Amino acid sequence: MRAFLRRHAARVVALLGCAAVFAATAGPQPSAAERDALAQRFSFTGHPVSPADQPGARRVRPVAPDYERIRSWISSLGAGAGLFAVDGGAVSHDLCLVDPRTDTVSVAPAPTTGARYRPFPLVPGGLELPPHAAPMGCLPTDLDEDGWQDVVVHYWGRSPVLFRRTPGVAPSAAAFTARELVSPWQVWNTNAATTGDFDGDGRLDLVFGNYFPDGVRVLDPTAGSPEPVMSDSLSHAANGGTLRLFRSAGEGRFTEAPDAFAPADRTGWALALAAQDLDGDGLPELYVANDFGPDRLLVNGSAPGHLAFTPAVGVRHATTPKSKVLGHDSFKGMGVAFADLLGTGVPAILVSNITEPYALHESNFAFAATAGRTAMAERLRHGVAPYDDVSEDLGLSRSGWSWDVKAADFDNAGADEVMHATGFVAGAENGWAQLQELAMSNDLVVGHPELWPTFTEGVDLSGHDRNTFFVRGQDGRFVDVADRVGVDSAAVSRAFAVGDVDSDGRLDFVVANQWAPSTLYRNTSPAGSFLGLRLRLPTGDGRCVAGAGGPTRPAIGAEAEVVTADGGARVAQLYPANGHNGVNAADLHFGLGANPAATVPVRLAWRDGCGRRHTGAVSLSPGWHVLRLEPDGSVREDK
Repeated sequence: MRAFLRRHAARVVALLGCAAVFAATAGPQPSAAERDALAQRFSFTGHPVSPADQPGARRVRPVAPDYERIRSWISSLGAGAGLFAVDGGAVSHDLCLVDPRTDTVSVAPAPTTGARYRPFPLVPGGLELPPHAAPMGCLPTDLDEDGWQDVVVHYWGRSPVLFRRTPGVAPSAAAFTARELVSPWQVWNTNAATTGDFDGDGRLDLVFGNYFPDGVRVLDPTAGSPEPVMSDSLSHAANGGTLRLFRSAGEGRFTEAPDAFAPADRTGWALALAAQDLDGDGLPELYVANDFGPDRLLVNGSAPGHLAFTPAVGVRHATTPKSKVLGHDSFKGMGVAFADLLGTGVPAILVSNITEPYALHESNFAFAATAGRTAMAERLRHGVAPYDDVSEDLGLSRSGWSWDVKAADFDNAGADEVMHATGFVAGAENGWAQLQELAMSNDLVVGHPELWPTFTEGVDLSGHDRNTFFVRGQDGRFVDVADRVGVDSAAVSRAFAVGDVDSDGRLDFVVANQWAPSTLYRNTSPAGSFLGLRLRLPTGDGRCVAGAGGPTRPAIGAEAEVVTADGGARVAQLYPANGHNGVNAADLHFGLGANPAATVPVRLAWRDGCGRRHTGAVSLSPGWHVLRLEPDGSVREDK
């Protein structure tokens, strides 16, 4: 026996770790009274953002013949939403919505903000939109740095389209001009997009995460693929689409940086992206949440004009299963968010996975930093990600078949709540037995769609999961009270977009649903005080010259640290496009509780439009503030 243990020590340790995880229970369950008490802090009213009945609406898409037997699975993606300011202002009270029922992308005033203009579609007029292309997400961002937010739409079946906003024109379809990201357009299958200044030159770049490999016309019923493509594994697939980074060349034009990622990091089945500066150098790292295989944390070592990323992976402890080690996980990464849940100043990484009881019980992740920012920088440079998963300890490990995940302070109490968009394919016939059979199959089987079980109309895979709304209890664990606050939608959901659309200091949110109407939940909670920051960078002639005036854009990548009345500090960075197809308002929001100080100290750090880094400090009264971050390091408030 001793000889056996010596020969197989690593395997025994791994098995013991797995046993520890599977033996773990969901922890102490709160009483109904405790749930009720937590829920009393919150109140929301639902408002539709898309009609219940859409002419020509459908619940499944046409697919290539090779995928016909799994067409419900193939048709399960595409709902997305983003909050932004279509009028060139600082208030994100407008909404772009991707509705899979009609494969449309529309722009409209957010409900409760007034009928300021008529809703309109974004159609790439003059560009080819092949019948096998379907929109998957919309990303508002100021592409040409003129102070007006444009919209990037990404698709399955074609490369993304840039919809550039014409300044000063009333909101309408005519106010946007479509242009190709790459010309001629290519066949991509994009499921995630984010933006940030990745090389530190002061301009915003774009990153796209693709799902099916480039060139595969998944949604084209007239074109079969000679070699139908599915993931070549359910746990370590790397044969998916290409991770692509496009560097801004100014004036709304972008050039691809094909060598930004190493070949081993460039392909995968990406479902979500998130950017965050983890090492304090002012350049955002990139987290890629992959389906069917390990996620990737890519450390940014770029310089202006040169983009370079290297992977960092977690450290496995004696009782840690490999699947819960950052970068070695084999789960189905669906969404990702950064949030300073533990108040350390170093954000935790929240990742949503499939955690379906009695079916596929993986685990969501809450990767908590085990090092401060200085030590974090040193370890990341050496390829080590100092994070341990604490999702079970926090009560966040289980949420059903989850997609987007967002963390925000909805009652202004000074701590974030956590939400998951859930559900996969709704039907009447439970298909989990067939999926379990597939999950136990050899990888040689998984890669061939003709060998998959039939997943067509009527089959149900977690189609009746409810969205979550986790609130932190007195013991430090999170408790799901979604059913008690009325946000546990029974619809199959995909994405959240969070923002204060009516500027009342309480965060609202949009839920983008798949094959069902989408909803804005207006926050009517009895919330405490707050500090809201709309951080702006000068554009045009003022991007490098202080005091030049002129238009501004959201200061993507800026960081704010707020010191609260009790002496605590909260840190947040402005990366609104993190997650799975849900883009938040370009604001930073801090709850101050019931007894805030008259003025709140705020530390700011940002990179100006010429790539120079600055820090500054201001003291602000509670409420919303529009702050202009000048190229000389000064901070001015726009009234």
